[in-house]
Amino acid sequence: MEEKPWYTITNIAQLDSPALVFYADRITENIKRLKRNIKDIPRLRPHVKTHKSAAVTLLMIDAGITKFKCATIAEAEMLGMCKAPDVLLAYQLTGPKIDRFIKLIRSYPDTQFSCLFDNEISIVEYAAAAIAAGLELNVFADLNVGMNRTGILPGEACLEIYKKAFDTPGLIVKGFHAYDGHIHDASCEVRKEKWLPIWRTLCQMEKQVLDSGMPRPVIIAGGTPTFPFYAGEDFVECSPGTFILWDKGYQDAFAEQLYLTAAVVITRVISLTQDNLVSLDLGHKSIAAENQLERRVFFLNAPDAVFVSQSEEHLVLDLGAKHGFSIGDVLYGLPIHICPTVALYNYASIIYNQEINDEWEITSRTRKITI
Repeated sequence: MEEKPWYTITNIAQLDSPALVFYADRITENIKRLKRNIKDIPRLRPHVKTHKSAAVTLLMIDAGITKFKCATIAEAEMLGMCKAPDVLLAYQLTGPKIDRFIKLIRSYPDTQFSCLFDNEISIVEYAAAAIAAGLELNVFADLNVGMNRTGILPGEACLEIYKKAFDTPGLIVKGFHAYDGHIHDASCEVRKEKWLPIWRTLCQMEKQVLDSGMPRPVIIAGGTPTFPFYAGEDFVECSPGTFILWDKGYQDAFAEQLYLTAAVVITRVISLTQDNLVSLDLGHKSIAAENQLERRVFFLNAPDAVFVSQSEEHLVLDLGAKHGFSIGDVLYGLPIHICPTVALYNYASIIYNQEINDEWEITSRTRKITI
């Protein structure tokens, strides 16, 4: 008997569409592959923005990963709920977020939380809030290594701000955070060439801190595209995120990283408007829509589909006059960008052995859980 494609779901008739599905065995395999790609497991600090799920987080904790990175208070709280030992909220906090962060620390004592700073105003505000709460805040200096959206440019001014935070009561300065998301060339060689100056800069900043008499800084750096380079160095903590589910965009761009696509969106044919056109129930409320129309989803069982239009609840495809699809037929869509697609769903249906037999909450897709 011919083996069915990996993505086929045998009991698909019980799943309404559009729907997000996770393939549990492929997620588990991606965790194993991540661990094989680094010498020291304690240097892993995966970003949870991709999956936002307590169930996936617990799989990583069970696999021996103890450090995590996140971008929102809700993601940090989800990690606290999972009793993740060490969590970096990779965001500079302002206004009510500072108070929420203090409450987070008090509510989840099993987790050590830290956050970012890149200016003296934040240092003063953090310290005042910490002292008023009777605790100390763990903080990392956020470095601008090319993204140009947040962070301090490396150099003497950065060292001065770092030292000011180090000398400020109420704060415990842990080290540096550097995200190089602007490096996403398909060529591994080009990526490494662009990464090397950043790595040298990080090493230089580390030396300047040590020469100033302060403790060796922890360095948290990179994302998925540069993970192989940081993983080959000593001491630096690595923060890949997309590896856990992978997606069509990364599958095409970073062929040297052999992770498995582990999430798809399920959609059905709801109308046949012309001989060659089909309409699906996959609007831009159901798939990340920040890219051009043809770069939002790839259909595993309709790879030659031509994208015609998309609205809030519909996606129209040109499949040719003899496409063979009928009303109610299922298409399996591989998201081009999985992270914001996951954020559109409250739950993911879980596939084991090509059958739906569980459902996991996308715990931190909300802006607020309890805090």
